[in-house]
Amino acid sequence: MEPGPGEGGAAAGAVHFHGDEEIIEVVELGPPGPDDLANEMEDVDFDEEAIQGAEEQAWETEEEDEGVEDGMEAQDDSEVTFSEHSASVFCVSLDPTTNTLAVTGGEDDKAFVWRLSDGERLFECSGHKDSVTCAGFSHDSMFVATGDMSGLIKVWQVDTKKEIWSFDVGDLEWMEWHPQAHVLLAGTADGNSWMWKIPSGECKTFQGPSCPATCGRVLPDGKRAVVGYEDGTVRIWDLKQGSSLHVLKGQDGHQGPLTCVTSNKDGSLVMTGSVDCHAKLVNSATGKVVCVFKMESAASKPPAGEAESNSVESLGFCNVMPLAAVGYLDGTLAIYDISTQSLRQRCQHESGIVQLLWEDGAAVVYTCSLDGAVRLWDARSGKLISEYRGHSAEILDFAVNKDASIVVTTSGDHQAKVFCVQRPDR
Repeated sequence: MEPGPGEGGAAAGAVHFHGDEEIIEVVELGPPGPDDLANEMEDVDFDEEAIQGAEEQAWETEEEDEGVEDGMEAQDDSEVTFSEHSASVFCVSLDPTTNTLAVTGGEDDKAFVWRLSDGERLFECSGHKDSVTCAGFSHDSMFVATGDMSGLIKVWQVDTKKEIWSFDVGDLEWMEWHPQAHVLLAGTADGNSWMWKIPSGECKTFQGPSCPATCGRVLPDGKRAVVGYEDGTVRIWDLKQGSSLHVLKGQDGHQGPLTCVTSNKDGSLVMTGSVDCHAKLVNSATGKVVCVFKMESAASKPPAGEAESNSVESLGFCNVMPLAAVGYLDGTLAIYDISTQSLRQRCQHESGIVQLLWEDGAAVVYTCSLDGAVRLWDARSGKLISEYRGHSAEILDFAVNKDASIVVTTSGDHQAKVFCVQRPDR
């Protein structure tokens, strides 16, 4: 993913379409203003040499420092740094039962399970031959799965640290554990989605269109999954029957590849995001589009042959209020009110948003971005609550623990970091 230019604020408008039975509302964000383009950042390699005893840590930085924004590498708000990866760290997941362990995967073809409290490595998930882009724990933290870009997926038993299963699927796009069972799902570049019982390896496939299945999510009922595809279509699958319950294509689908899909807590609503800058709210029972949150691109269209720099990068539903958040590559965080289907707040970042997560029990959105910072936003007021820095390159993934006291980030600077989140209102 290429960093897009950070762009400024914009006006909001709404267009109503009246169909036969339902009203589809399109909420438009107008073109951003002519703010300065965010500075492009170069990766900077840090070699961290841990020196035991009372001696301070020695830092060696390579000489290409100039590409990093001033002060970016100086401020480090993190409590713990995990630096066993030797290249960009692409993904992180926390163990759901205790929230004491992390698994990270990286461009160095390695994945590690390590302790959040002190960054101590528990074990390496060895044997990958390509960048590890997917990693996650099963719902009960018994197993951890790691997947690389070539499609080699491995499952490890956490307590014994032993590999118990592996399978090669071809180019991997996404991977996710079932929320209630030892069942693993994945989507591949040939358009298939796969489902395995672990550790038996009993397998089922769900055949999509002949283009990559770019993103997927098991719905909270554990019986259905929503999968987005490169051709702009979305399918809701019945996992037991192996059949598609709903297919959204044409006007109901997207005009570009899907980048992300998610659902609300009870699974009644699905939200889909795409490089077409639209986010669609879909009734998962009927497969009908309820509303479209639409982002207009900058007024000046890019030259012919060049891709537009903006897209929806991440989505999420608030658990405690009827709010949805959409994060865009141009740095816009849009908070939409689901009940009125209108834009409620707009929070502008200096550079592109990589991912967003809602706090479990509050109307607070966490974002990580290409400028290397984690930010907490009050979704009701749109105000920035706090900001945490420590990485010398873009953040590529992050996770928040259950009680929202810890954020774990991974970055292009080859490191993963643990930040303790201090909230004055708690």
